[in-house]
Amino acid sequence: MSDSQPWRNPRPAPQLPEMQPRLHRPAPQLPEMQPRLHKLLIPAWLRAWWPAVVWAGVIFTLSTDSFSSEHTATILSFFVKWLFPHLSEEQFHFIHHIIRKSAHFTEYFIFCILIYRGVRGDRKGWRWTWGIAALSVAAGYSIMDEIHQAFVVSRTASPYDSLLDSLGAFFAFAALWLWFRLRRQKSDSLPDEVSDPTSAPSL
Repeated sequence: MSDSQPWRNPRPAPQLPEMQPRLHRPAPQLPEMQPRLHKLLIPAWLRAWWPAVVWAGVIFTLSTDSFSSEHTATILSFFVKWLFPHLSEEQFHFIHHIIRKSAHFTEYFIFCILIYRGVRGDRKGWRWTWGIAALSVAAGYSIMDEIHQAFVVSRTASPYDSLLDSLGAFFAFAALWLWFRLRRQKSDSLPDEVSDPTSAPSL
């Protein structure tokens, strides 16, 4: 009977010991699925570039009339003269000037780092082409920012401000290069230390 009707002899059902690994396999948790969901819902280029785009908008806003020298002086004078009531007008204007120029440097220091993040994308490490691209974009944006200020009544376009912006971007470029260089040296030295566990530590 079994030879004439082979369909009556299906593959034997799996036994309980064979089923236990499948039954006890844990289901994926939400924290494990979140990175996959982010990659599916948000494109890679958007994840890489949105901080730089947002910061470019911040820089553009700081170049409007709302953040002109007259407006920032009014706000800053309240705090500075509250901390230093005997401060003269000349001293306050000097402090105000230093703060505004430091803001130029800091804005583009951060901007260059965020642009490097966007240019690099999902890749890792340092490449000169990525760093030079980030520095060039930041310096070009500083020129466009000064041109924008030329059309704002309460602002003035200054090539020195653009140079200061580019200097902040250059310092970010140098800081990124140094950071990745130190990390690479540290990672290169780890295999040597692991390969010789019996070596005594140097004093």
